[in-house]
Amino acid sequence: MRRALLLLALCGTNALAQSEPLADPTRPPTVGVESSVAMATKPGPRLQSVLISPSRRVAVINGSAVGVGGKVGDATVASISEGAVVLVHANRRRETLQLITAVDKKERRTAAEAARGKGTSQ
Repeated sequence: MRRALLLLALCGTNALAQSEPLADPTRPPTVGVESSVAMATKPGPRLQSVLISPSRRVAVINGSAVGVGGKVGDATVASISEGAVVLVHANRRRETLQLITAVDKKERRTAAEAARGKGTSQ
């Protein structure tokens, strides 16, 4: 009798477990997916990466590496900074491509500066 009840209980919990899929803990959150999808489908040039070294500045725009003075469609790369690229189109219209939008960078103090009460606190 006990075995029959135990078997029945196990079968019932197995059916409940199969009714709901398990959540994947490694899956990225879905918050903001709509905005990233909208950005990915936005027409026009898209800044994907920036490489800045003492000797050169290169931006990856629509999958192609372009330096300052290089061409992206009808536009010329006017400047490359840490988070943005400025394009000047043939009709002299300027367009700024942002690498990451809405990021507020702040300078941090080291532990030694904090202990001495010096440095920027933000």
